Amino acid sequence: MAKLSQDDLLAQFEEMTLIELSEFVKAFEEKFDVTAAAAVAVAGPAGPGAAAEVVEEQDEFDVILEGAGDKKIQVIKVVRELTSLGLKEAKDLVDGTPKPVLEKVAKEAAEKAAESLKAAGASVTVK
Repeated sequence: MAKLSQDDLLAQFEEMTLIELSEFVKAFEEKFDVTAAAAVAVAGPAGPGAAAEVVEEQDEFDVILEGAGDKKIQVIKVVRELTSLGLKEAKDLVDGTPKPVLEKVAKEAAEKAAESLKAAGASVTVK
């Protein structure tokens, strides 16, 4: 296996979700018998940069459809408007709640999508 450069590793970490990154850190700690707290203490000046990266990750939100409510057809129409899903796929998504409708979107887009779904009678969670 080819050795990855530091830039290659950072590019891979950028693509990971916070949960995946957290799981990686735990596996790394177990494999090498170290703790992340020691690494942060050694890299003191990098601490504020790492905090800024965490803030950037929080700019992405998921819109999760919890239930269709009484107006299922209206909710399916809104799901189709928000996504590029066909009728069958949108219906399957609505029938299989709770399911994410949009993932990793900006806060404004997530709030707008949630408002549209709520207006159609759905129950929605933004995470």
